[in-house]
Amino acid sequence: MNLGALLAFVRPDLDWHALAPELTLLAVGTLVTVADIALDDKAKRIMPTLAGIGLLVTLVPILTLAVDGAERPMFGGAYVVDDFSLVLKALFILVGYVVVLMSVDYVREGDYYENEYYTLLLTSLLGMVMMASSRDLVSVFVALELLSIPAYMLAAWRKGGPRSNEAGLKYYLMGVFASAVMLYGMSLVFGVAGDTDFGTIAAALTGEGASPIVIVAILFVLIGFAFKVSAVPFHTWAPDTYEGAPTPVTAFLSVASKAAGFVALLGLVFVAFEGAADVVQPFFWVLAAVTMTVGNLIALRQTNIVRMLAYSGVAQGGFMLAPFAVAFEDDAWTVPGTDITTNVLPSAYEAIIVYAIIYAFMNLGAFSVVLAVSRRTRSGEIASYGGLFSYAPGMAVLMTLFLAALAGIPPAGGWFAKFVIFRALADASTPAGWVLAVIVAINAVIAFGYYARVLVQMWFQPVPETVALGVDAGGDDGDELALAEAADASAEQDEHGDAWLATETSQATMVRFTPGKIPMTGALAAALAITAIATLALGVFPGLVSHFGDVASFHFGG
Repeated sequence: MNLGALLAFVRPDLDWHALAPELTLLAVGTLVTVADIALDDKAKRIMPTLAGIGLLVTLVPILTLAVDGAERPMFGGAYVVDDFSLVLKALFILVGYVVVLMSVDYVREGDYYENEYYTLLLTSLLGMVMMASSRDLVSVFVALELLSIPAYMLAAWRKGGPRSNEAGLKYYLMGVFASAVMLYGMSLVFGVAGDTDFGTIAAALTGEGASPIVIVAILFVLIGFAFKVSAVPFHTWAPDTYEGAPTPVTAFLSVASKAAGFVALLGLVFVAFEGAADVVQPFFWVLAAVTMTVGNLIALRQTNIVRMLAYSGVAQGGFMLAPFAVAFEDDAWTVPGTDITTNVLPSAYEAIIVYAIIYAFMNLGAFSVVLAVSRRTRSGEIASYGGLFSYAPGMAVLMTLFLAALAGIPPAGGWFAKFVIFRALADASTPAGWVLAVIVAINAVIAFGYYARVLVQMWFQPVPETVALGVDAGGDDGDELALAEAADASAEQDEHGDAWLATETSQATMVRFTPGKIPMTGALAAALAITAIATLALGVFPGLVSHFGDVASFHFGG
């Protein structure tokens, strides 16, 4: 670049109000780092407070932008702030806030690095917030890597346990491979369309037809994102990563990371790839059917509750993929207020958004209960939930609420999530849509089988005499922390007579368990309260989430 070209550069116009959520989140991350440098060890106590308050402050510009209601495109349309992006940004921030509440005592009691933990969490959230506004292949990829790279490190945060190290390494290697495949697909799309803008790509693919290069390009991009949403057969990283990662990180990955992947798919499929419906719809039909079926069948055989929820998350992802299979089964219609003509099925688009919102709260709630119960049992085995109602009735009731929501049982919010999926498939009025609806119904029944197994343990089974020891619900039997806690527990039993005592077996460290009050902290109680209220409210008043789905769908332009 010569000097003349450098001097001729004109900075693009920036809408600082539109960028305020991202800038606020960036400022909070910087503040956390500066506080750690300035205060050293004293900063540990205030790290979660700074992160939590910072996330709540980030909601303020999101609300002011929502009240304003104007669509704000930047960088030639590559980055757009509209009602769609604001709904999803608010969801990501709320999920991040709940994860911070779950992390407060877990990180502090585990003696982990607090500044780095919350900085990485905020950085990953920044990538998710950016993803909601990305309308261009380049901005999508940058946002995706920004959210993924910190997540790789968070998965391996429990460095003392081999499973955590394995979780981070497996997640990283599979993630890098998926990014490479996706990026190659994006380069082919750019070669065909001559641009990275979603609208330009849509126009180019409409005229191109289903040529071999177009098919390969689209499939490579979609396969890359299939990894991010843990769709079968690209799900193999999820169970081991979820089990090995710290429980708050597992909750974060299962909800926020998955939702970010679906946000990217919404833009790619419903806008950029609209001209390739004959490629996209069959791919998602097969992907959705296989994902929900395989996820549910493997979940039936799990004995660890985190692995069960991991495969449950795979199956839930299959439900969310189903509307993509009927994405373009509507008659041509014009988007209100624009001259854009489309064949997008509105109910399919809305169903994905609604399901993502409801799934976020009910799954975070389930992991919050898992984290709370493991503070007492130090185990993640489903058998350790035996007799939970007898000594912790509140936890049993909350877990029943969240599992009922995941199973789609009223009045918990999950019933409406399942309903909008069925409605979208029925609105398509095609044989493929009806067959997929039947597969969804069968899988909803299968899913109840493994959720009911946990309910039976909590309500009808006796308290187990021994449980398998782990750091937490997904912990390593041989972790230094776990073994140290076992030793502490032995001493505690000698003193109080009401704890658990470590013994050894050839398979795992077993502990003799005597029920007692579950140690509950204010932060974890707040996380449980937020998720429980949201899960119940979205089921009793489904119009709340339906409204957000309508708003987001209506304002998503092409």
